Amino acid sequence: MDDRAIVERQLGRPPRAFRRVAVRCPYGRPAVTEQEPFDETGTPFPTTFWLTCPHLVASIARLEAAGGVERWSRLSQEDPELRESVEEAHEEQRRLRPQLPGGVGGQTRTGGLKCLHAHAAFALARPGYLLGERVLAEVEPLWPARECCTSVP
Repeated sequence: MDDRAIVERQLGRPPRAFRRVAVRCPYGRPAVTEQEPFDETGTPFPTTFWLTCPHLVASIARLEAAGGVERWSRLSQEDPELRESVEEAHEEQRRLRPQLPGGVGGQTRTGGLKCLHAHAAFALARPGYLLGERVLAEVEPLWPARECCTSVP
């Protein structure tokens, strides 16, 4: 089964603007994909790195449901080191995607985060992103312990 088909299975729908797999889980399956700046219809697709691993998607969703976006937004404003890491990641995002003006996850406003999934995916694809790595540190275990969560025939 090819990567695009596996990603479609993970997402439950065809991926939009799919370019390639950027990060694989320890079991060799796609975990983060890199997207084109525009989808097949020419519509801007602001998120460069998309989290596809069902285990990670669910884990990050639980963080968000527990107020994670608000908490990490606050921390990213209060902690100068985190604030600088977010600003640097947004700048790197704009260098990677000069066609689109937004930062990580397409974010165009300052002062808060939009989606922890986008920041986690960015950290996996671009190691060294402090805020994203700290978000990922809250996910235990980062990967399923025994086998991949994506079944492939």
